[in-house]
Amino acid sequence: MPEEDSFFLSEVLKNEIKKFKKTNIKKLRFLEIGVGSGIQLETAVKSGIKKEHITGVDINNNAVYLCREKGFNVIKSDLFSKIGKNELFNIIIFNPPYLAESKFDRKKDTSGGKKGNETIINFLKQSKNYLEKNGFILLLTSSFTPKINLKKLGYKEKVLQTKKLFFEELYVHKLNKFNIK
Repeated sequence: MPEEDSFFLSEVLKNEIKKFKKTNIKKLRFLEIGVGSGIQLETAVKSGIKKEHITGVDINNNAVYLCREKGFNVIKSDLFSKIGKNELFNIIIFNPPYLAESKFDRKKDTSGGKKGNETIINFLKQSKNYLEKNGFILLLTSSFTPKINLKKLGYKEKVLQTKKLFFEELYVHKLNKFNIK
């Protein structure tokens, strides 16, 4: 089941797709890393992206199965490991595991690594290779996520929205590449 962070990200995604569609790109390609229940995939379709232009990946077999049952092209993959080297996307979205691993949780699909940001850093290092020239990334983080030097990784950042919860604050970042080749 989607949690509050997924619904928050979905609302931001809906608004960003609406803005991006005004650029008149005919074949808007969308990639979600970590599909979970598929809420972002469903938001993309409801916002006008054709299902055949949507790709999802997840490391969790159950998430892959669930989203395939919903008719989406979903690949079992650890981040970009099974995405073709020449595939480019206009929008890449990621609601990563962002909490530090603990003695109770060391799984890759729920823990963000020893500090909590290692999965995000790996994602950011790889994602530039799959992002179209004028594309963007939507990334959700938490007040619990250790800060990442996005500029050093080659990204311009804008925090689109924040949401205060009882125990943390959530942020949706819009990232664009700095050095476009």
